[in-house]
Amino acid sequence: MTAIETLNRGSGGQPSTETVISVRGLVKVFKDFWGRPKARAVDNVSFDVRRGEIFGLLGPNGSGKSTTIKMLLGLLHPTKGHIEVFGKSPRDVATKSRIGYLPEESYLYRYLNCHETLDFFGNLFQLPDGERQKRAEQLLEMVGLNQTRTRVVGEFSKGMQRRIGLAQALINDPDLVILDEPTAGLDPIGCREVKDLILALAQRGKTVILSSHLLADVEDLCDRVVIYYGGKIQADGTLKELLTERDSMRITTPPLSQETMQRVLEVIRKDVAEDKIHVDNPTQNLESYFLGVVQRARAAGETSGATSGHHVAAYLQSGGEGKSPSQADKMLERLAAPQAVATPTISNQTAPAAPAVDATKLAALTQSQPPLQSVPTSTTELKIDLSKANEKLSGMLGGDKK
Repeated sequence: MTAIETLNRGSGGQPSTETVISVRGLVKVFKDFWGRPKARAVDNVSFDVRRGEIFGLLGPNGSGKSTTIKMLLGLLHPTKGHIEVFGKSPRDVATKSRIGYLPEESYLYRYLNCHETLDFFGNLFQLPDGERQKRAEQLLEMVGLNQTRTRVVGEFSKGMQRRIGLAQALINDPDLVILDEPTAGLDPIGCREVKDLILALAQRGKTVILSSHLLADVEDLCDRVVIYYGGKIQADGTLKELLTERDSMRITTPPLSQETMQRVLEVIRKDVAEDKIHVDNPTQNLESYFLGVVQRARAAGETSGATSGHHVAAYLQSGGEGKSPSQADKMLERLAAPQAVATPTISNQTAPAAPAVDATKLAALTQSQPPLQSVPTSTTELKIDLSKANEKLSGMLGGDKK
C-alpha cells in the first residue's frame, strides 16, 4: 500500500474539481541569434491541474518539463498557446504571491545563514516582521535545521540546501507549490519526511506540481501524471489507470499449508496453463524496510548524526494554531518525534593515585648547570666590546694593504 492510500484527502479523499492551472496548446520554440527556430522544447501541450491535487511531470532530460514549469511561473513567455493560473496570467504579480517554488538547483545567497535566508524571502512577500520571524522559526524546526541556524548556507551539503530551499518555498503559505526534484540529495529519512509533508499540503487543499526522476517518489505521491518525450505528452492519467495490468491477477492470502496449496493449484490449472502460474512471497519496498530498521535502532537508544524536523509548521496546519491536529499532522508528528537517547553513566571510581617521585632522578635534574657566558651589563664594558669588534673588522677589510 502506498502512502497516498494511507492518507485520505479532505472530504471523500479526492482532490477538488476546481481548476487551478489550465494549459491549452502550449508551444515554446527557442530561436538562435538570427531569429531562426533552433529547438521546439514544448510542442502542443494541454492539461489541467485541480485544487488539492499532486500532479507529476515526468520525462527524460531535455523533454520539456523545466520549460513548462518556467512558463507556469511566468519566467518564460510561450510562443503559442494559453496558460491560466488561478484564472489569471502567470505574469500577474498577485498570482505570483500565491505560488511557492523550489527549483532543481538551490539558488541561495551563500553568505546568509538559515534564519536570514527565510527572513529575506519573507520580506519579498511583504510579511510583517512578527509573522516573518514566527514562520521562520517554525519552518527551521520543521525541516530539521534548527541547530544550524547560525551557519551560512554556502557551507551546506546538497541535502541541507534542499531542506532550506523547501522552507523558503513555503514561507508565504502558498496555494500552489511547484517542486523540482525536492528529494534530491536527501537521505531516506529526509525523503520520507518531505513526501509526508507534500501529502499533508495536498490534504489541506494546496496544489502541488512535482517534477522528479525518482519514480518511486512519484508513485508514492501523485494522483495524476503526464509523461513528456520530445516536448510532447506521450501519456497522461491517474497512476491506477497507467500502472494496472489488465491481463493478469494477483491473489494474496496468509501462509497456506502444503495440502491447501496443492488443492488451490489444482483448481487453477484447470483454466490456466502451468507456465502462466507463478507463486511467490510478496515483498515490501526498500524504503519501508530501511525506515523500519531505523525505527528499531532509535527505540534501542541509538543516535544519528542528522536531525529530523519535529513537527509541521503551525501556520501550515489545516486547523491553524491552537486547533486539534489533522491526520496528516499526526503522521508528521509520528515520523519526526524526537527519540529518547540513553544518557551515559558517570563512573564513581576514584582517580588513580599519582605515581611516587623518584628521589634519585629528581636530584639529577636539580643539579647545578655550568654558568652561561656573561653578558656585559655596564656601559664601559659595552664600549670595550665594541672597540674590539671594530679592530677585528678593520683587520679583515684592510689588513693586506701596505
